[in-house]
Amino acid sequence: MATILVVDDELGIRALLSEILSDEGHTIELAENAQQARAARERSRPDLVLLDIWMPDVDGVTLLKEWGSSGQLTMPVIMMSGHGTIDTAVEATKFGAMAFLEKPITLQKLLRAVEQALVKTTPRPAPPAAPVIGTVGIPASYPRPEALPPISQGVMAMPSAGLAPVTPLPHQGLASEQVFELDRPLREARDAFEKSYFEFHLAKENGSMTRVAEKTGLERTHLYRKLKQLGVDLSRNKRGSGI
Repeated sequence: MATILVVDDELGIRALLSEILSDEGHTIELAENAQQARAARERSRPDLVLLDIWMPDVDGVTLLKEWGSSGQLTMPVIMMSGHGTIDTAVEATKFGAMAFLEKPITLQKLLRAVEQALVKTTPRPAPPAAPVIGTVGIPASYPRPEALPPISQGVMAMPSAGLAPVTPLPHQGLASEQVFELDRPLREARDAFEKSYFEFHLAKENGSMTRVAEKTGLERTHLYRKLKQLGVDLSRNKRGSGI
């Protein structure tokens, strides 16, 4: 994940952006003026800067020009303003800004702008070479068929007479189909299903509580409470568990 520097003189804006972007797995640095922004840039070398235009000491466009003229504009910058005009946006992009967000900033516009800025500045890794299977056989590093996990057919199987009950399969990342044991009390079976359901969506959305809440139709506070009740481990689903 990325290190993002948020520069804004309003405490509420800094706190809100920090919460949203941290929830997306990013590491957040905060600054309330140009002086703190300069120090944070030198200290953390951010991958992206969200920079407010109107600040009490030095405005954002002036700071952007300063970084550009001194060769320090080595990261994408997204400008923010609640009083911006088309002329201001054009001026900011002329001096190196990648995008302009008008306050109040919607969640969708923020996440889209951040994602696009990071994608444009992150080189794509070369695709891995496909394993070659020929007369020399399968490479030793390639998993043997007998070592692969069993494939679930996605049915909720009823245990047959004389057979051992079917137990829930361990969580397998993005496996959308699982087998559940039905010969158990309704509440236990429902909790097992709901836990697997939320673990699936957390893995699919890379641990983003914001996107899981939107996907499942739950309010975020309710979602947190539900996951805690089900015993879902949130830490292992965080992207870049190392942001």
